[in-house]
Amino acid sequence: MLGILTNIGHITLAFLSNCGRIVIFFLSAIKHGLRPPWYGRQLLTQLVQIGYFSLPVVGLTAIFTGMVLALQSYTGFSRFSAESAIATVVVLSMTRELGPVLAGLMVAGRVGAAMAAEIGTMRVTEQIDALTTLSTNPFKYLVAPRILAGLLMLPALVLVADIIGVFGGYIVGIYKLGFNPANYLQQTWKYLEANDVISGLIKASVFGVVITLMGCYHGYNSGRGAEGVGRATTNAVVSASILILFMNYALTTLLFEK
Repeated sequence: MLGILTNIGHITLAFLSNCGRIVIFFLSAIKHGLRPPWYGRQLLTQLVQIGYFSLPVVGLTAIFTGMVLALQSYTGFSRFSAESAIATVVVLSMTRELGPVLAGLMVAGRVGAAMAAEIGTMRVTEQIDALTTLSTNPFKYLVAPRILAGLLMLPALVLVADIIGVFGGYIVGIYKLGFNPANYLQQTWKYLEANDVISGLIKASVFGVVITLMGCYHGYNSGRGAEGVGRATTNAVVSASILILFMNYALTTLLFEK
């Protein structure tokens, strides 16, 4: 019994220690990011890497999610003669939950892994030490631009995902389920509120910070050798995905609690 309690204590202390390191890392990135010099070229590069190059995977995920959501909603709602609610379900589900969460998970798999691998390789090959030797702060040059780019680009990606996902549901509703186009669009706009879209964009901003923070943190603290870089990459994706799901619940409770 004492051994079990000891193991639980070790796990708890290790978890709290890692949480503390992540918070300190994040606060250091903010502190250095608010002070000059700023590296605009690095920020622009990360905006392109995170936003533009993530559009294909986010767009494909969104359109097929909207199409499947319309089909599944029709299958269930037809039992209660509530087919007219399908358009509303698609648009609310995409803007509130599925758009931000799925886009965040896709970007975490693509961008989070890439960041952890890139910065981890720089750590292994001592390029980060070389930056310090050249009087270039690694937090200013590597971490802050990535976190700011994630904060800015995830809402843009989610907004595009919402539009594409709703369009996917529209295609299925009109051409497969036989809805009237005017009625479908009317139902889409009738119950959609600005708060639904804004809440999804707020979630996206938080997810963007989480993804880039996990990628930078695990890469920056990567172990030596190829094994260390691989472990850092895996930890970045797993931790970002778990935090996205946790933050989604927390933000949903905060934004929609009556």
